[in-house]
Amino acid sequence: MRMMLKVSIPVETGNKAIKDGTLPRTIESTVDRLKPEAAYFFAEDGKRTALFFFNMADASQIPAIVEPLFMGLNAAVTTVPVMNADDLKKGLTEAAKNF
Repeated sequence: MRMMLKVSIPVETGNKAIKDGTLPRTIESTVDRLKPEAAYFFAEDGKRTALFFFNMADASQIPAIVEPLFMGLNAAVTTVPVMNADDLKKGLTEAAKNF
């Protein structure tokens, strides 16, 4: 299933993590683990934020994905299933059959 992972890092934690090398290592390991089809980095509400779009085979993978972000960066993390345009078209076609 295609998922979106949103990661928001508190400013002070992010500052410390940049200085000690934790931030780039954690981002690199997250990218290596997820192999995302896209990753975006930006500031939101004054926090360093990232969006990763990736495929997840099973919900049991969530702890292994998010715990390093919680524990290493004190990050706020959100995971949600998402669709691309082809997924939406297919889903709406199926939904229309029920009406």
